[in-house]
Amino acid sequence: MGAQDKKKPESTGKCSLCGETFDKKKMTKHLTSCIKEKSGDEDSSAKKKLKKGMIFHLVVEGRGQPEYWIHIAAPAQAKLIHLDSFLRDIWVECCGHLSAFNIGGVSYSGGASGADFLGQDFEDDMDESMDITLEKVLSPQIKFLYEYDFGTTTELTLKVVSVYEGHVKGEEIQLLARNDSPVIMCDSCGKVAVQICTECVYNGEGWLCDVCALKHECGEEVCLPVVNSPRVGMCGYSG
Repeated sequence: MGAQDKKKPESTGKCSLCGETFDKKKMTKHLTSCIKEKSGDEDSSAKKKLKKGMIFHLVVEGRGQPEYWIHIAAPAQAKLIHLDSFLRDIWVECCGHLSAFNIGGVSYSGGASGADFLGQDFEDDMDESMDITLEKVLSPQIKFLYEYDFGTTTELTLKVVSVYEGHVKGEEIQLLARNDSPVIMCDSCGKVAVQICTECVYNGEGWLCDVCALKHECGEEVCLPVVNSPRVGMCGYSG
């Protein structure tokens, strides 16, 4: 379920490896060369202490919200539960909702951090556990889906861009790049929106500046801050 359907210019983002900014279309190509360049730096004392292993380069974006995107590097030995935790931390976590990956028609589900939630096992008997390594379920160019919260659902699409050998720090997932926060205008006055109405959002509306939020018919108390996430304006998410 998307919070925003308005057309916007091609988004840009910053490479976390070199600090340079590129538009969305160019970022994948840039990271391919930047990863190789940084991986070739064998003089780093920190890297010498790390083991080498296979790494998945993943691009993730909001389903139906392509203006929100990230590139990440995930060790092949990391598990889906670690990827779930990373996505929760950076983009979606608000109330400890359930989540699931759908990979090749198989659903891998879990609660907050993939564990039993509030003392109860909420995993569907037909679903698989997230306690499985990425190398067992992912392959080059595979596309798959992630869902967070099965009531007010945020959906993400993921794709394996490449698999390469590099230095890994256990099961730690690294952010390679992230989109710059989209500039969205107030539906009422045209100024930059800083709040969004959680009731109007389902009609693709409700983007408000601070002044218009005070006068909004639904009331300021139902508004949430505009944040750089595909979950903006949904449930209790505030970034």
